[in-house]
Amino acid sequence: MKRALFSLLPALMASACTVGPDFKTPDAPAIQTYAGLGDAALPADQHLALGKKIEGDWWTAFQSPKLNDVIGQAIGGNETVNAANARMAEAEEEVIASEGALLPQVSLDATAGRQKYGKALFGPADFSIPPFTYYSVGPAVMFPLDIFGGQKRTVEEKQAYLEYQRLELDATYQSLTARVTAEALAIASAKAQVETLNAIIADDQHNTDLVQSAITGGSGTNVQLVTARSQLASDRTLIPDLNQQSATARHALAVLVGKAPAEWAPPDFALSDFTLPAEIPASLPSELVHRRPDILAAEAQLHMASAAIGVATANLYPKIDLTGTITQQALTPGALFNSVSNAWAMAANLAQPIFDGGQLHAQQRAAQDNYKAALATYRQTILTAFGQVADRLQALANDVARLDAQTEAANTSAQSLDLARRSFSAGNSGVLDVLDAQRRNAQAQLGLSRAKAQRLMDTAELYLALGGSTVNPSEKPSQP
Repeated sequence: MKRALFSLLPALMASACTVGPDFKTPDAPAIQTYAGLGDAALPADQHLALGKKIEGDWWTAFQSPKLNDVIGQAIGGNETVNAANARMAEAEEEVIASEGALLPQVSLDATAGRQKYGKALFGPADFSIPPFTYYSVGPAVMFPLDIFGGQKRTVEEKQAYLEYQRLELDATYQSLTARVTAEALAIASAKAQVETLNAIIADDQHNTDLVQSAITGGSGTNVQLVTARSQLASDRTLIPDLNQQSATARHALAVLVGKAPAEWAPPDFALSDFTLPAEIPASLPSELVHRRPDILAAEAQLHMASAAIGVATANLYPKIDLTGTITQQALTPGALFNSVSNAWAMAANLAQPIFDGGQLHAQQRAAQDNYKAALATYRQTILTAFGQVADRLQALANDVARLDAQTEAANTSAQSLDLARRSFSAGNSGVLDVLDAQRRNAQAQLGLSRAKAQRLMDTAELYLALGGSTVNPSEKPSQP
């Protein structure tokens, strides 16, 4: 029997095959440019270097040591990143476990028992065996041949899942760096607007003093004074909302670096801490699909779905296991490990599904449908990515137009306010003209601060849309 089994084994292994489709990455779209990339849409002081890859950490392009420091702390202490690291480690162990199922399984079995056979065991013969105690000990080996590659496809599926978790970790880093940058810019924007409002409130106070001087000189009225004070009070009401925006962003940054707001405070960011990148490297669309972690994660899910078809297909075929045992059997412990106590057994087990109510074929069709869904999701992820790049490019063009308009509005409104005050002091106009000019100036100055912050934010979002920077978990900065 041993010779038959050993002679059969090479033939079985030689005939082994891995059923199911072999995964192939879908071809990248044959697109060489992005929508919104016309020369007229590009800002004069920014250039999109098409065909270049983002080297290093994308956020360093803003030349802000404060931002670099906070992102380093966030990467080292963020709990969402820690959770993603743990999920990737879990996936690594699942790969090891699935690979182990391809190897022979060896166990050591030991038994001690007492047995009594009934008379029916020997039929009508008047013969019986008295109760006895028995002992056995020895190794057992089980080797799944995996002739049709079901377990190999399971390993492939687990490896694709590991790749998916690695890319999810990458996406978590990307999201983290983007959120830190956004909150830092929110603090800087709120600060700029508060500074602008403080200047406006100082102008309001100046207007109130002008009216008070006019009343003293006999040309002003209490109605004008109340109106001026009303404008002063109205502008002051805007400060608490901006302070709340700043506080919310500060608290969010503390949480992102893995700290409670009470035990950590971010730097006092200002818009002047950020430099607008003059050149933004941009991979070609055909290269973007191999760079963005969300697209690569969708590709990994597609690979998982492909491997699952192989697993479901292999379940339709026979399963063959080889088993072998070598034991020592005796009626007393002292008789164990004698040559007369040797016993062994070898067997080949084959299981072929015959009737299962259609379950296995239905599972195979379900796996095929799941692959079709994963393929559609993959394609949609690519389209969404291209749309996001186009949106950010158009946003940058609009940001420049908005900033130019806001700059002109701020300059003209400041000149108008100065002329209105001069006219009021000369007695040629009323205080309402001054207050109207003051209101227009306040709106223009606040709009200018927001426009500057928005351009920085849209630039950061364009970096993320273009794939950002891949952060190697083994090289992540440690928390200071």
